[in-house]
Amino acid sequence: MIPRRPLLVLFTAAIFSCAGCSNLPGRPTPDSIPIDPDNVTDFNLLYGKNCSGCHGADAKGGAALSIGDPVYLAIADDSVLRKAVANGIAGTSMPAFAKSAGGMLTDDQVDVIIRGIRERYSKPSSLAGVTPPPYAVSESGDAARGAAVYDTFCSSCHGPAGKGGPQAGSIVDGSFLALLTDQELRILVIVGRPDLGAPDWRGNVPGKPMSSQEISDVVAWLSAQRPQFAGRPYPNAPKPAGELP
Repeated sequence: MIPRRPLLVLFTAAIFSCAGCSNLPGRPTPDSIPIDPDNVTDFNLLYGKNCSGCHGADAKGGAALSIGDPVYLAIADDSVLRKAVANGIAGTSMPAFAKSAGGMLTDDQVDVIIRGIRERYSKPSSLAGVTPPPYAVSESGDAARGAAVYDTFCSSCHGPAGKGGPQAGSIVDGSFLALLTDQELRILVIVGRPDLGAPDWRGNVPGKPMSSQEISDVVAWLSAQRPQFAGRPYPNAPKPAGELP
């Protein structure tokens, strides 16, 4: 029979020995255990990994539309944001992010992104007393009228026929127009690009905001400038050898 005191010493040593195992070299720490990607719910992480590359670190200043712009968030409701994030926008560089559409995000993660953008960047007070043009319209505009609308509201910056002026570049470039749907052109006219010095629908002509119909008409005019084959400015030039019809 082991004496009582040596038994206590052995028991105490065993406890300290087991405790020391948790500090052995190579043992994973709690923060090194991989997290299931589907369980990530941090907005900053989700936005940073999936959205910031195009829309900017603070939802503005990126290559694409500033989705943190208060004017954009005033005209685009949550269903519009959810559809764009989840399903992407066909014919543009905006991909689908929801798993149901071939992306990598769960429906809950899509909702985290939408809610986070709305909570951080929406500023209803910035449009107090102002009714912005509707996000979308059911009827297309008139391109002939749109040419006159362009001359009134846009030519001072973008130059005659939209080919570039002293304050802004061409907006009829075929490659540029190929990247945007008519709906995105409408958004661009309404929201502008304040980060690039382009005003929203209220600021092109001081004291004369554009009407919804004028926006539709100038979008129709821009759409009419979109070439059938983007990037090929000479459609009648001989095709390179070996090019398929």
